[in-house]
Amino acid sequence: MKVFFDYQIFSLQKYGGISRYFFELMNHFSKSEEINFELPIYFSNNQYLRNAEFVKVKSFFPNLKLGIKNYYTRYLNSINFKMSVDFANNQNYDVMHPTYYNSYFLKSIKKKPYVITVHDLTYEKFPNLLKNSDTETKREIYNSARKIIAVSQNTKEDLLKFYKIKDEKICVIYHGNSLLVNNDDLNNRKIDLPEKYLLFVGKRNNYKNFLNFVKTISPLMNEDRKLFVVCAGDEYFKPNEKKIFHELNIVNQIKHIKIDNDIQLIQLYKSAIAFVYPSLYEGFGIPILEAFACDCPVIASNNSSLPEIAIDAAIYFDPQNNNDMREKISEVIRNIDIRNQIINRGRKRLEYFSWQKTANETKKVYESVI
Repeated sequence: MKVFFDYQIFSLQKYGGISRYFFELMNHFSKSEEINFELPIYFSNNQYLRNAEFVKVKSFFPNLKLGIKNYYTRYLNSINFKMSVDFANNQNYDVMHPTYYNSYFLKSIKKKPYVITVHDLTYEKFPNLLKNSDTETKREIYNSARKIIAVSQNTKEDLLKFYKIKDEKICVIYHGNSLLVNNDDLNNRKIDLPEKYLLFVGKRNNYKNFLNFVKTISPLMNEDRKLFVVCAGDEYFKPNEKKIFHELNIVNQIKHIKIDNDIQLIQLYKSAIAFVYPSLYEGFGIPILEAFACDCPVIASNNSSLPEIAIDAAIYFDPQNNNDMREKISEVIRNIDIRNQIINRGRKRLEYFSWQKTANETKKVYESVI
């Protein structure tokens, strides 16, 4: 069986959950004799692909900013686009698995089946917070797909609600964890970190609820000047964020760290008092599994997919109730027994997830549509 993955997400993300997902699928398929795949791509700054042995990316420009406003990015991605169109047209594959939601391929694949993965319905649930998403294009892609993979039961329910797709067309397949803890690596590469901090991972925009989280716990930080918040991710603090930190009198207790590799991320999780996930919505929540793998206590919102993924291995709060959020976080900070309890539960819960399991179940979906 031969699977065709296209260029889309690897032209959009240097890091990120979706490109990590497709990287892990291809990584596991590359070790199987039963499945072959093609990723026709010329340019990518995606860091997961950079050292991958199973795909050859000819062009890397680490300092080149991604996005349609950059002429060079547009030019290089136009080459990627043409390569994917040509490969779609040549029909030398059994099933296509598009990596994002551009419908360009619909004219080219003709009668070849394709499977689409839906990672979340953030744009549909928060139309006022996020730039408009082309829901009609998504509807066309979802309706024409032979099967849809939802990354959680919650995401499946959202699909049923917003797009009225038939239940039997949707398969729920969970993600796995990519962080493999090697103590030798950790001992050899140290990051300068505060002794006592809460960890926030990823983007901080809108529905991620970051600023509300900071405002909510600022009284705890004012009471304890040794308590920090460390933010891990690509985006540096914006002027409006810094202004708020100053107003809250916590500007010296918030630190941003740009993550260049998994070792750094593991160090951040392992040294934190807890990982806090205040998001208003998540389709899956890979950072939960990352925290489990690093024995980092999880404090999370009680909404969307998060309780489905963590079950009893997290302390939950209402992300729209600031008193509840602050009380739950304070309780975890103060009580080492609670932290140890949810760490142990996290280890057990993590056993349920693996990329090998994800790849095996995805392979079965491919077979079902051929």
